[in-house]
Amino acid sequence: MKTAIIIFPGSNCDQETEKFLYECTGVRPMMVWHKEAVLPDADLYVLPGGFSYGDNLRAGAISAHSPILKAIKRAADEGRQILGICNGFQILCEAGLLPGTLLPNKSQNFICKPVKIESQGGHNYTIPIAHKEGNYYSPSIVNVAFTYTEDINGSMGNIAGVYNNQLNVLGMMPHPERAFESFHCSQDGITIFKTLFNLHK
Repeated sequence: MKTAIIIFPGSNCDQETEKFLYECTGVRPMMVWHKEAVLPDADLYVLPGGFSYGDNLRAGAISAHSPILKAIKRAADEGRQILGICNGFQILCEAGLLPGTLLPNKSQNFICKPVKIESQGGHNYTIPIAHKEGNYYSPSIVNVAFTYTEDINGSMGNIAGVYNNQLNVLGMMPHPERAFESFHCSQDGITIFKTLFNLHK
């Protein structure tokens, strides 16, 4: 499986995500700067977590207008798989590739800790979160991918991740790339990734 990581100014999870994807797929991800206009050929494009430039305006609002997002939108229209993690989720919502928006946490505080999430298949995982704007809201019905097992940040329905209508674009606030090493809180990130993308060693 070929993957590519989109890097924005301020991305701080790109190297963790690179190592994570290599562990999951056995293939080194391609790294793509946000000002590029053309995407390399890949099976999956990942927008990693971090604090991209312009987040002081609104999380992901400026990054959503980076040149590479036009190519990401074309890839999504073609049915390519897109994954946005944390700030990447915020960018996908701001770009209109996913419904809804990410609001400030109900506590108004940055939250960084392992949490329990449940997939729509009924599987439970322990995955870290690290965000201040992770309170998901959408006025319309959405395709839920993951929910928190308790109210973490005020998200409607405890939503932790959603799909687009075509089910090829996924955004999630928890960080699977922070749950695969032996010293992490769990190795559930690998299980989640391989289940989502039907990969098996």
